[in-house]
Amino acid sequence: MMTRRNWRRSLVPLLVLALMIGPTLTGCSYKRYVQDSTYDYGTKQKGDPKMLGSRMYGAMSSNPYQHDNNWVEYSSLLSTDISNINGVAGALVFLSDKNAYVGMTLDWTATGTRKSGGPGTMEQDNTGSNEGVFNVDNGSPFWNNQRIAGPYNSYFTVNDHNEISSELKQTIAIHVRRIAPTVQEVHISANQEFVNHLVQYAQEAWAGRSLTPWYDSFNKLVKHQFEGGNDVPAPINVQKLKAAGHLGSQ
Repeated sequence: MMTRRNWRRSLVPLLVLALMIGPTLTGCSYKRYVQDSTYDYGTKQKGDPKMLGSRMYGAMSSNPYQHDNNWVEYSSLLSTDISNINGVAGALVFLSDKNAYVGMTLDWTATGTRKSGGPGTMEQDNTGSNEGVFNVDNGSPFWNNQRIAGPYNSYFTVNDHNEISSELKQTIAIHVRRIAPTVQEVHISANQEFVNHLVQYAQEAWAGRSLTPWYDSFNKLVKHQFEGGNDVPAPINVQKLKAAGHLGSQ
């Protein structure tokens, strides 16, 4: 059992350490400490450690077939790792023979996750939680469990992936490449439609089902999101209904 004398002796080094660190985390030094951390993706100070080195995300080549993936798999390890980054509410990460694809929602655990815009640019209306409903416009209490993001009472999305902070994307890409160093490109989006599509691919993997039948659909999805492709595949649940003959061919 620790005596009072031993307790005081063990406390002395902690007090000394606090006195040494304290002055460095006050005033301007503390402000810079926060700006350099992953709690701030918007200040963009010169020498910010989050942006040192070359760009690690986005298109790295002019290969017109970069998103023609030959295989795709869901990465539970990377999804968990990226979800733990400050500013990220949750992430789904998929690896292919060429790339890593990150679909995510955002929260308020960090500033500057979006490049520009104030409250008026927010894509979510979360006021319904104060009134005990899900959809504040029609009073509905129901949520579509096939979606992880929506316009009401949801974590935050960003329609254009180019509007996500470069510091946040760099931070995510570094995490991805640390775990999966062979990926050629890391593509990141917080687009609502994109993440809601990805959750259905993830559900297939969680259920132990192969993603092989969905490779073409997945490639069409990422081309639409990151290449400006015109075609958006139907969600997997809709494709399954069509295959079973429960929906028309439209």
